[in-house]
Amino acid sequence: MSSKPDEKGINQWLHVDQFPENLKKYWFQRFKIWEQYDKGIWMTEDAWFGVTPEPIANKIAAHIAESAPKEKTIIVDAFAGVGGNAIALARSGRWDSVFAIEKDAKTLKCAKHNAEIYGVSSKIFWLNADCFEAVNRFAGNKNVVIFASPPWGGTEYGVDNVFDLTNMEPYNLDKLYKSFTKYSNEVVLYLPRNSDLNQIARYGQEGKKLEVAHYAIMGASKALCVYFGDFKFDEEAQEP
Repeated sequence: MSSKPDEKGINQWLHVDQFPENLKKYWFQRFKIWEQYDKGIWMTEDAWFGVTPEPIANKIAAHIAESAPKEKTIIVDAFAGVGGNAIALARSGRWDSVFAIEKDAKTLKCAKHNAEIYGVSSKIFWLNADCFEAVNRFAGNKNVVIFASPPWGGTEYGVDNVFDLTNMEPYNLDKLYKSFTKYSNEVVLYLPRNSDLNQIARYGQEGKKLEVAHYAIMGASKALCVYFGDFKFDEEAQEP
C-alpha cells in the first residue's frame, strides 16, 4: 500500500534520513516491530514507545486464542494504539468480533491504515473513544475478553529492578483491574517485564492459578502478560 499520510503528526518514514534523531534506534528495529514496515506503515512519534513488536503481538494473540473459554467470541483491545495487537488478534481468526479502542484520532488513523496493510481492517470494529467509557457498551455481555496494553509512564519503569505497579502512569494496576473486570471475568494485561509479581498475586482468586507469561525477542524479555480469569493453558502454550 503506497498511500501517504496527509495529516501532520502521522508519518510514513521509509528512509533513515527522514527519521527523527531521538528515535533513530527504532529505525534499526523497524522490521522486528513491523514485518511489513516497508509496505507503508504509518506511525506517530509516540507510537514507537508503545507499539507491541509483531512477533510478540502474534504470540500473545495465539495464547489468548488457545486459552480463552471457547464460549468467548468477542475480544476488545482497550488501548489499540497504532494497531499492533488488534491486527494480531484479527489475524488469529479466533474471534467473531475484534474491537479496537483508541482515544487519539491520529493514532487510530494509523491503526486503521496499518490494518489495511495486513488485510484485516474490515475485521476490526474501530472506536475513537476513552476505553474506560467505551467498555460500558459490553456491560452484560458474557462473551467478551478484554486485552489491555496500557501506557506505562514513559521509560522510567526500566530504572528499577522491580517496578511498582502502583506508580504506573497514567493508570495503575488497581485502576486497570477494577475497571475491566467489571465487564469481563477474562482480562489480559500487558505490563512491564520487571513488574512486581507480589502486587499482581494479590489479585488472584482463591484456589485458582494466576497465569503470568513473559514474552521475549532474541532471548530478552520485553514484557509480560497477566491472564486474569478462566484461561486454560497447556504446557506448550505457557512457553514464552
